[in-house]
Amino acid sequence: MSVITVFGGTFCKDEPVVKNVLSSTGYKLVTDNDIVAEASRLSGMSVNKIIKAFSAKESVFNNFTHEKEVSIAWLKLAVAEKLAGDELLISGFTGSLIPKSIRHVLRVCVIADMKFRASHAASSLKISEKEAVKLIHKQDEDRMAWISNLFKKNDPWDSSLYDLVIPMDKMDLEKAVSLIKDNAGKEVVKPTSRSKKAVDDFVVASKVEMHLAREGHNVDISAKDGAVTIIINKHVLLLSKLEDELKAIARKVPGVKVVETKVGEGYYQTDIYRKYDFKMPSKVLLVDDEREFVQTLSERLIMRDMGSAVAYDGESALTLISEDEPEVMILDLKMPGIDGIEVLRRVKQSNPDIEVIILTGHGTEADRELCMKLGAFAYLQKPVDIEVLSDTLKKANDKIRLKKAAK
Repeated sequence: MSVITVFGGTFCKDEPVVKNVLSSTGYKLVTDNDIVAEASRLSGMSVNKIIKAFSAKESVFNNFTHEKEVSIAWLKLAVAEKLAGDELLISGFTGSLIPKSIRHVLRVCVIADMKFRASHAASSLKISEKEAVKLIHKQDEDRMAWISNLFKKNDPWDSSLYDLVIPMDKMDLEKAVSLIKDNAGKEVVKPTSRSKKAVDDFVVASKVEMHLAREGHNVDISAKDGAVTIIINKHVLLLSKLEDELKAIARKVPGVKVVETKVGEGYYQTDIYRKYDFKMPSKVLLVDDEREFVQTLSERLIMRDMGSAVAYDGESALTLISEDEPEVMILDLKMPGIDGIEVLRRVKQSNPDIEVIILTGHGTEADRELCMKLGAFAYLQKPVDIEVLSDTLKKANDKIRLKKAAK
């Protein structure tokens, strides 16, 4: 039997559509939560970290960690392995990860106009229609970012991505369910030996992508009958060296018979290919109200392949920590508003695994003693030699990696 995927806007009656299709077909429901849980099990990454892949808001550290790309690689593998079964209804974002080469998938989009959605949301949540519209726009941003990332299309409801686009503001529930059932039963979407082989290819491609992502690489992968193609979409100075490295990793993946590399359209753009080095600090938050100093410091760390973001006051730093989870913080003591000692105290209470390096030009010996007592990793004085700071950052990163390995 075919596989059905359902994706669409919120408050379009997608839930009753899915529920009624399941009850009338006997299909098994697979949700984003199911796929995320499996990706978490396979990868060892936290559920909360993987689920951020669906958010339009990207981590300020993602250019250095590629966490979003790594999460998507694991999600693809989880989806690919699910497709070994049949009679599945995959509801949510993750169904979009299935390549078009797998022909026994009926791709359904459920959508409605904003007036319909706002009315439904207002009624369901007991909020005003103005509040409902604001909420829907925010949820649509996530869907737009997801589809743009996967297909380079700005419209998440683009009809070219789906077999059926169902306007729930113009169609009743019974007819929508009947339309999905009828199309799922058509010969054109029934499994064939070719479409099942495409699932096997998807599994191989997903495993290669996952292995490359684990080594810090972000590339596009396709596979056919054990022949894997690696597509490099960012410019790199030593292309042949990168190609050799990618091929060496891919050849070790079970099911891979031959590997070729080629450059994609993005290779000729201005982006530079950057491998993620797991041994270097990549999520460093710099907190200092001296803007010129901290911006220059950030640039110098980036030149040393260390990923950094900047906050200019304690309150902004605490907000960023709650959203982005940096691993190391370089923190000034004297700042307007919430000072460095209070930031350190709160961080160690809420996120004790963050290693905090104090870097100040105004601290006293009493300040040093208090900071170390509160759990600071190190206490440095301005001006600091960049090599000393870099070495301290690496030691903090080593401590973090040892903690993670122990877990």
